[in-house]
Amino acid sequence: MNKNMENKQENEEKVEGGKSADPKKEEKKDLTLEDKLKEAEDRALRSLAEIENQRRRFEKEIKEAFDYGGFNFAKETISILDNLQRAKISIKNDETLKNNKDLEKFLLNIDIIEKDLISIFEKNKISKIDSINKKFDPNLHQAMLEVEDEKSEPGTVIQEIQPGYMYAERLLRPSFVGVTKKKLAKKEENSEKKTD
Repeated sequence: MNKNMENKQENEEKVEGGKSADPKKEEKKDLTLEDKLKEAEDRALRSLAEIENQRRRFEKEIKEAFDYGGFNFAKETISILDNLQRAKISIKNDETLKNNKDLEKFLLNIDIIEKDLISIFEKNKISKIDSINKKFDPNLHQAMLEVEDEKSEPGTVIQEIQPGYMYAERLLRPSFVGVTKKKLAKKEENSEKKTD
């Protein structure tokens, strides 16, 4: 009980001339009603702005999920088309199958499946990147080799090793390509050989 009385006495000593010992309480008492209203209005506006930003962020995430939700599935699915095209080339080049009378019918069926798969891709926003005779674009192409070519401008794609695909506006897979480079003059070739 003595301790309670001592604490009460200390608090009374801290309160001098009607002022509170707690500075926060003192500040709030000094604020006018108008200042308090402005402070409350400011807090409300900040809260509304934060809620609006969060709403926009959620809308963007929902739109992206709707537009690009199938991205990973599309990435996996293009390997089916790749394998189908490889199988077709392999069957065409097989010596034992070349003499088979039903080979053309079989290849025709593979062509139908390939066209159906490409049609399904197009309906689902998966499109092949057109690369041949286009300027090399590091955002769409991955250079696998350089070829000297006097007919084409340096940096032109002249060979497609593996086609690339887009999913709507996003790159699904880059095209693996061969790119032209400027043919070295005889003097440059000789100086390059000497440095090696």
